Amino acid sequence: MKIAVIGDGGWGTTLSILLNKRGFDVSLWGAFEDYTKYLNNKRINVKFLPGVKIPKTIFITSDLSAAVSGADLILLAVPSKYMRSVLGKFNKINFPKKAVFLSVAKGIESSTLMRMSEVVTDVLGDVNVAVLSGPTISHEVSRGMPTTVVVAAKDELLGKNIQSFFMTNEFRVYTSTDVVGVELGGALKNVIAIAAGVLDGLKLGANTKAALLTRGLAEITRLGAAMGAKKETFYGISGLGDLVTTCISNYGRNRWFGEQIGKGKKPSAILRNTEMVVEGVVTAKSAYELAKKYKVQMPIIEQIYAVIYKSKPSKRAMQDLMARSPKAE
Repeated sequence: MKIAVIGDGGWGTTLSILLNKRGFDVSLWGAFEDYTKYLNNKRINVKFLPGVKIPKTIFITSDLSAAVSGADLILLAVPSKYMRSVLGKFNKINFPKKAVFLSVAKGIESSTLMRMSEVVTDVLGDVNVAVLSGPTISHEVSRGMPTTVVVAAKDELLGKNIQSFFMTNEFRVYTSTDVVGVELGGALKNVIAIAAGVLDGLKLGANTKAALLTRGLAEITRLGAAMGAKKETFYGISGLGDLVTTCISNYGRNRWFGEQIGKGKKPSAILRNTEMVVEGVVTAKSAYELAKKYKVQMPIIEQIYAVIYKSKPSKRAMQDLMARSPKAE
């Protein structure tokens, strides 16, 4: 069986290594030829996964046709804001139409408010698509630390097949048919993680962060239910599990971004000085628009949107959240 991983960031590289160890024929595609040549030579992803050796049996290339040739599973590990443009390249090559597309990206397209699985079918048409999400810090997974994830597919059998590809003693995979809920949980938690980072930057305490996580989860669940997801999905691995990890881990780029804001730095300046894609920045705008579209109250999302896009001081955003009118939980 051949698996093509599209995206040579930390998560794409980590999953390539995991699948290679499972015995699959794995190719790893990157957008930039110079960097894929470097990866082929050095076999360490110094930008996104330093210290982890990439096996020589993984084929690394910037040639998309070569990467996906004969692939049974095409794993999409590119940032959400680049997903549509990368998928557009598939329509210019002879990709295997019967392959299963598995999105591991966590985001919502800002221009269309589509989830990533929707973007896949919007660009490629009637292809088999599933998603994988959960609390998955690349640094930990690549070093064999126990991790759990969820594979979601409308077709239950398809989900079980993908589950079998990834299962190891350190990487436990659950299945779900709630594609909407699993994708929204993975995307929206990044916005709450930015808020968690702001709290860290402001040097606020555990009480404050606990309040943020619980009320943030309530907001995510409200929007998810309005969009047709199952509420219980958000209390599972791809919801609460991913939310907690992203908000407390020092490796989380969204939390880190928020922390820099809390310390007084401007969002535009932070983004200018990092090569990492901070998914929560784009998702904050998408979530804000979805809240308006579905008429769902999301006060934390609204404040983070204002901080990032309207230059609202983070301390003022916190004050406005705490000063809202009293209500029942």
